[in-house]
Amino acid sequence: MKGQRVLARKPVPAGRSGLRRFPETALGDAFGFKRENEVSKKLVTIPALILFLAPAAALAAEDTPKAEVFGGYSYFRPVDRGAAIDLHGWNASVGYNVTDWLGVVGDFSGHYGDPFDLPFVPFGIQTREHFFLGGPRFSARSGSRLTPFAQALFGGANSRLGGFGIGFSRNAFAMAAGGGLDYRVGNHLSIRLVQADYVHTRFGGDKQNNVRLSAGVVWRIGSK
Repeated sequence: MKGQRVLARKPVPAGRSGLRRFPETALGDAFGFKRENEVSKKLVTIPALILFLAPAAALAAEDTPKAEVFGGYSYFRPVDRGAAIDLHGWNASVGYNVTDWLGVVGDFSGHYGDPFDLPFVPFGIQTREHFFLGGPRFSARSGSRLTPFAQALFGGANSRLGGFGIGFSRNAFAMAAGGGLDYRVGNHLSIRLVQADYVHTRFGGDKQNNVRLSAGVVWRIGSK
């Protein structure tokens, strides 16, 4: 018509998708409307995402056990007068969880061996080291199967040397500081992958700096 300008439609370049050639599609993209195929993809993705996250959510929501009982193997390396020996034995503990992260634990261990490697101990003498400790334990529970913990324990130690029908025993103050890592395999069972403690004793008025390593099974009792 005369006096009116006719707008020419701009051609679509070759090789470019024709999804944007119509104004309604361009407007829909501009205002955030989704195409039907995109919505379908997201509807399929949501249930899959829920199924994927469900086990993790259930794991995170698991209750903290009221008590934990540990038992397993323990290696102890006492150092006395600059000499050290290797002792093997057991380690057991009973812990009560006051909160998700704070617990109170009683720790007991016994280690045995032949200290004939020490220059001041004659051949054939047997040694036994027992510890009776207790104190706080701090656990980092984050919903993962792995639970790291740290502890500070105080109490006493008993050391006994014996052989040829003769025995000598002595008691001393002891303390231990360390931690470990538990791996939960079920609601009532965990594996203590490692527990490492620095153990300080004072036998005969001297200071001994010792190392203790333990591993074993943890029974989880009740829930908070």
